[in-house]
Amino acid sequence: MFRFTASSLFVASAFFLVPTASAQNNFNASPPNADWQKPAFPGQTRAPIIEDDIDLSLETIVDGLQRPWGMAQLPDGSWLITEKRGRLRLVSKEGNISAPISGLPSVDSSGQGGLLDVAVQDDFDNTGRLWWSFSEPRSRGRSSTSVATGVLSKDRTTISDATVIFRQNPAWASSRHFGSRLVFDKSGALFITTGDRGTPRTSQMAQDPKTHIGKVLRIDPLTGEPKGATDNKGFAPEVWSYGHRNMQSATLGPDGNLWTIEHGPRGGDELNRPQMGKNYGWPVITYGETYSGRPVGKGQTQMKGMEQPLYYWDPVIAPSGMAFSDPKVFPEWKTSILVGGLASQSLIRLEMDRAKVKGENRYLEGMARIRDVATGNDGALYILTDSNNGALIRITPK
Repeated sequence: MFRFTASSLFVASAFFLVPTASAQNNFNASPPNADWQKPAFPGQTRAPIIEDDIDLSLETIVDGLQRPWGMAQLPDGSWLITEKRGRLRLVSKEGNISAPISGLPSVDSSGQGGLLDVAVQDDFDNTGRLWWSFSEPRSRGRSSTSVATGVLSKDRTTISDATVIFRQNPAWASSRHFGSRLVFDKSGALFITTGDRGTPRTSQMAQDPKTHIGKVLRIDPLTGEPKGATDNKGFAPEVWSYGHRNMQSATLGPDGNLWTIEHGPRGGDELNRPQMGKNYGWPVITYGETYSGRPVGKGQTQMKGMEQPLYYWDPVIAPSGMAFSDPKVFPEWKTSILVGGLASQSLIRLEMDRAKVKGENRYLEGMARIRDVATGNDGALYILTDSNNGALIRITPK
């Protein structure tokens, strides 16, 4: 198995050739935590390991990032990158890193909170507008997943007219499970993923479609106007889907659908393609178990009226960031989803046949915690590593 240490890898503008480790991968040999659970259908977990012979070339664009979390590429090839403690940076395509961009609202960076995802639309050159999600300090020690938008100055040093367009309701005194990813659909509406805030009481709220806890939301990105499952009585009008635990991976697929991966408990990370108005089960049904080793709730994995994940992991990968590969650059990886693994410290590839996982493989195992994954304007794959010396790395086939 090919491994790197941070000191050997993260040298700006260096190139490294990484042979595939598919022949040595043995992740399916690890026993599940909840070994008494059975998948609902063949191939729902532990898909066959993909055997390939691809070699990957890694170029470190920049290192020295402080706990980077999200990234968005601008039309000129530069990247906006968030840092957890509340700083937004601009990294040029040559690897030059800016001073923190000013004008952002206050961020609560305790626990799992901080400055989270960042996104832009195709018309950025004309508008200069960007969006970001963050854990916002609220009254009486509470916080919420919130989303703001503003305009980046021409010299790219300052954000003006920063406006919060979404606040998770209710706010809660917790520093856990904020989500959150931002994804634009093909109509220009904005999907927001949230978490269940990580407490016994709020996890039950994931089943209440009148709240924003454990949900996919859909809004107008300029006005914040709801664009969710508006035909469903009893729903907050911005709620798209519900019954989610903590979605830190989301992307728009080639099919135009939103795809997400959420953190499960001890086992039970799951891939979904959330559909409007549907219930994805948490915490009533789930794969995996509690951190104490006990069943979640009644230990159920299936229930009428609740959706099954397309795929799940036990043990977990701890997902964070995902993208579809570009078949022009990665012809061997066509129809593949690439996922960043935190606990698994790997780049996970899922080979897809429409909505079915045909196979899985892992790359760069042991190199670093991978916090975000994106396909760049050039079709290459870009990853962010999660550390106090985080790096932006460009990946291409040899």
